[in-house]
Amino acid sequence: MRRRTRLTQAAMAAALLIGGWAAAGTLPASAQETPASAADASAPASPGLLDAMRRDLGLTRAEAEERLAAERRATALAPQVRKTAGSAYGGAWFDARSGRLTVAVTPDADATTVRSLRESGATVRTVEHTERLLDTVKSRLDRLDAPAGVASWSVDPAANTVVVNVVEDRRADNDVRTFVRKARAAGPVTVRTVADAPSTFAAGTVGGDPYYTGNVRCSIGFSVHGGFVTAGHCGGAGQQVRGWDGSYIGNFQGSSFPDNDYAWVNVGSGWWTVPVVLGWGTVSDQLVRGSAEAPVGASICRSGSTTHWHCGRVLAKNETVNYAQGSVHQMTKTSVCAEGGDSGGSFISGDQAQGVTSGGWGNCSSGGETWFQPVNEILNRYGLTLHTA
Repeated sequence: MRRRTRLTQAAMAAALLIGGWAAAGTLPASAQETPASAADASAPASPGLLDAMRRDLGLTRAEAEERLAAERRATALAPQVRKTAGSAYGGAWFDARSGRLTVAVTPDADATTVRSLRESGATVRTVEHTERLLDTVKSRLDRLDAPAGVASWSVDPAANTVVVNVVEDRRADNDVRTFVRKARAAGPVTVRTVADAPSTFAAGTVGGDPYYTGNVRCSIGFSVHGGFVTAGHCGGAGQQVRGWDGSYIGNFQGSSFPDNDYAWVNVGSGWWTVPVVLGWGTVSDQLVRGSAEAPVGASICRSGSTTHWHCGRVLAKNETVNYAQGSVHQMTKTSVCAEGGDSGGSFISGDQAQGVTSGGWGNCSSGGETWFQPVNEILNRYGLTLHTA
């Protein structure tokens, strides 16, 4: 990478090359750490990260430290409880109030299974439907033609249903009502309203520390060996990418949007990659140590070139988001805000990469929701290896 005249600017540019916003690094299946080993290796949280959690989640420093430790334990436990519950598994999520992982099981789970789950440290809840059934219902909805008034849909393990999110002022539209009727016929479905329709977070060229494709500004996600991952709607395969100083970085080597929203860019011409997420002076730059997937309910933070560093919670996984350009599948929904130009930036939980910013609704003044494409899916799709510390 070309050096800036000030050390802070040089550090900022270096962080961008790794995937700019420190939010969520991930490893491909061949290189990914196991959740347990990744969680155990987590370094203490930086003062800046704890301050961001205080600001965005209303936690004291001690509460934030305790929350991160509990989330690491839950992340490590999640694969184990899924295996233990077997065919009775109804999903799992992190309960911030208790600081424990909750696992749902159907009534046919035997006493030995329930006892084993409790002995592992999880809270057990009995539900009607298995995760497998709910995933099947969600897949049926994926095959429907969704109108613009339908924002998204996903499995909600805590509610034990598939949730369809409808834009509040469009819920009476005939095409929305038709979609809802077909959705309910597919299986257990609950309809909720949201304030606005989702859109991607790309932006026209403005100042800052972004990368540019044509007149579009986006944010680097995570460094991989040979380049970085980002959002697919930011550019198509073969397009050139320029850095913050206008110099050539590389080209989009692969890109998918809609259906997916991921891409990767090769890095060369004097630029290099590092396992860091940029804190923008709000928090210390964050090292990326792995990509263990945080459970629903866990805290998560995002870094981007427009709104910099913000935190929130994981709200849903495997959600289908209905953008104007078409539906995008297997997304993770969060309560973190974002704005134009943040697209492609990092989502990170502790020091574990989670995904790249795709889109959402709202802004960082009034609030909103944002989706990201999980980073492990991107790494597996293109055979990439996350650059970790």
